[in-house]
Amino acid sequence: MSGQNPVFIPGPTNIPDRLRRAMDVQTTDHRAPDFVELFAPVLSNLKKVFKTESGQVVLFPASGTGGWEAAITNILSPGDKVLIARYGMFSHRWIDLCQRHNLDVEVIECEWGTGAPADLFAERLSADTEHRIKAVLVTHNETATGVLSDINAVREAMNASSHPALLFVDCVSSLASMDFRMEEWGVDLAIAGSQKGFMLTTGVAIVAFSEKAIEATRSATCPRTFFDFGDMAGANARGGFPYTPPLQLIHGLSAAMEMLFDEGLDNVFARHFRLAEGVRQAVKAWGLRLCAKSPELYSDSVSAIFVPEGFNSDELTNHAYDAYSVSFGVGLGEMGGKAFRIGHLGSLTDVMVLSGLATIEMAMVDLDYPVQLGSGVAAAQDYYRKTTGLALSQAA
Repeated sequence: MSGQNPVFIPGPTNIPDRLRRAMDVQTTDHRAPDFVELFAPVLSNLKKVFKTESGQVVLFPASGTGGWEAAITNILSPGDKVLIARYGMFSHRWIDLCQRHNLDVEVIECEWGTGAPADLFAERLSADTEHRIKAVLVTHNETATGVLSDINAVREAMNASSHPALLFVDCVSSLASMDFRMEEWGVDLAIAGSQKGFMLTTGVAIVAFSEKAIEATRSATCPRTFFDFGDMAGANARGGFPYTPPLQLIHGLSAAMEMLFDEGLDNVFARHFRLAEGVRQAVKAWGLRLCAKSPELYSDSVSAIFVPEGFNSDELTNHAYDAYSVSFGVGLGEMGGKAFRIGHLGSLTDVMVLSGLATIEMAMVDLDYPVQLGSGVAAAQDYYRKTTGLALSQAA
């Protein structure tokens, strides 16, 4: 019976049986005329998830990091200046990627546990009277700290500065779990992956381009071959791929969006909030605190939780795995050894979340944490009992 426990890492997430069955298909010819019958609706439905009508979505066989590289190389040129805030491990990695591509990276250092500083972006953009900054890069949901940033506020700050910079957003751990409005928020490029809210294995980077971003690809000079937007878009327009596609994952994406639309995106977002709030009630009952500094920053897909002074969070997650065969997220970067993470996104129910809370609670008590056995579980149970009628059941 080993391997039957759900994972509580912030991705890859648990794969529903419905999606496993959808990906269990024999190889077919991706150059056959009927491939477009599978592929075209996937691209169209992804636009609905991003909430864009005028944008264009392309898929690359890669993880979210591949999506980052596609964004940088297709729209920017060596020497271009970009503006980014560092407030977690994934914004840090985006900075590193830009520097390796010889971009001029202006970094705003922020305390981990805070979000994208719209006010500081506005200051830097207003000061850039020569419009040297070509793009502002923002991590929507910082997975290392459990912080959700206000993308609309960033766009409003950019508009108030009357600056023409493009807005790039990493929504890898937010898309299909929390509301994302590409067109309404004026996002020019958004990056996601198959392994989180879409509940699939890692292997597809999903990149959405606005019309303004597509125009920028025509003058970008960063080298690219595998991640070339023009090659991909041209092949997609003919119903195919410029090289061998991840066929099984495309079948999985098709089925995943059927699940999301069957449940209804608003219900998906409400379910994630409810699951996350149950976790937050448990954290409060344990007497612990979240890395996110204030409630408006709380992520509904992952909670990063500080362990008490004198304890090591890596020992806690290792013990939970060794003793109970359940995985939780380790602390990353500045959170290393200081915090653990509970992923509560994708294919999860309140009953599954309760099992994760019970497990990490047992692990904490085993390691003599100042936590009362049953306290966090009871708090989450109380919340879920009171709110059970407010959420529709997850589609089968």
